[in-house]
Amino acid sequence: MAKPAQRQQNYLRPLTWAISFPEVWSHKTKISRVNMEGLKPPYILLCNHNAFYDFKVATAAIFPARANYVVAIDGFIGREWLMRKVGCICKRKFTNDLTLIRQLKRVADNGDVAVIYPEARYSLCGTNAVLPESLGKLAKLLKVPVVTLICHGNHINSPFWNTVNRGVKGTQAELTQIITAEELKDISLGEINRRISEKFVYDDFAWQKEKGIRVKYPFRAVGLHRVLYQCPNCGKEYQMDSSGKKLKCKSCGKEWEMTELGELRALSGKTEFSHIPDWYEWERANVRREVESGSYSLKAPVRVCSLPNSKGYIKLGKGTLTHNMDGFVLEGKYGGHPYRVEKSVPSLYSCHIEYNYLNKHGDCIDLNTLDDTYYIYPYDCEFSVTKISLATEELFFADKRKKDEAKTALGL
Repeated sequence: MAKPAQRQQNYLRPLTWAISFPEVWSHKTKISRVNMEGLKPPYILLCNHNAFYDFKVATAAIFPARANYVVAIDGFIGREWLMRKVGCICKRKFTNDLTLIRQLKRVADNGDVAVIYPEARYSLCGTNAVLPESLGKLAKLLKVPVVTLICHGNHINSPFWNTVNRGVKGTQAELTQIITAEELKDISLGEINRRISEKFVYDDFAWQKEKGIRVKYPFRAVGLHRVLYQCPNCGKEYQMDSSGKKLKCKSCGKEWEMTELGELRALSGKTEFSHIPDWYEWERANVRREVESGSYSLKAPVRVCSLPNSKGYIKLGKGTLTHNMDGFVLEGKYGGHPYRVEKSVPSLYSCHIEYNYLNKHGDCIDLNTLDDTYYIYPYDCEFSVTKISLATEELFFADKRKKDEAKTALGL
């Protein structure tokens, strides 16, 4: 993790272009540039994250500039040498990593583009995720322009819950300089974060409807139940299922069809949510109520894998995951020795989840320390990793509100 970031090797740069541009052309992706005239590296490039295709769009957007990309450690498995030579920097998700700051400072000093995906995961339903407040401090430290790349349509083409390429054409991306190096000298941290957050507001399903883009893929709803885990008709959790272009609640039997325009339509009775992100936000509101009442709690048997480095996973066997008002606790034994991993509520503003990881391992949560990454697979229980993700965020927000209210009461 501490190895200095390498500049992209010149002989590999044409390879990255050859991999990226044909797909950008096949999707007929239009890249618009705002306030970019005359701007050359170094700069920070903050990108939204909906699909692997995002990386190819970024490569095309900054062409022919040289870049370094922050990539999660699982992307390095079995190919660390290549990842480093194409400019990738290894990172464990949702950790406060001072080593990464030094790596990014080196990128800026080299005169290159530092490419960061600050949402730190693929979007669950094509909308923006929470961003770390540390982005403002990073921009101040690097003293280089801040640029955003916001893609539209990549989630529609290959959603996180079913990554099959649907061949969507006419996707879009906007490359925008939102803060100049000169502005960084006087602008406040709050204003930097405000500008970034304002730019990171997007909704791929709203974009799809506005553009009238039809997805004829016959299995377009398969996997959507992993995001929409609670039935709005009967209120039951963990009873949703999907097949073909339909969602169904196994508890009450209600069905919805996902149309070619990405909307939901109840096959009988009221359509509670035609817009998929609205259903997701309804689930969030329900989780928020559990957090506010102090009743949120999960305890599940789990299988655990460890990823200490790029050599591969180590199976740690069975354990227990507890997630409640105090945060996460993972407990188990390996080699006869007990281990315990704790992540308190204030230490984790969000968490990374996977749906059917690597198409064979099942849904999981991964928790990270600075030295290890734990892939945690619940089993023999009713659960939703989406709910765990929402609860992690809502617990953090509630804790922050409480602290802010205390400061206000003390006049701080």
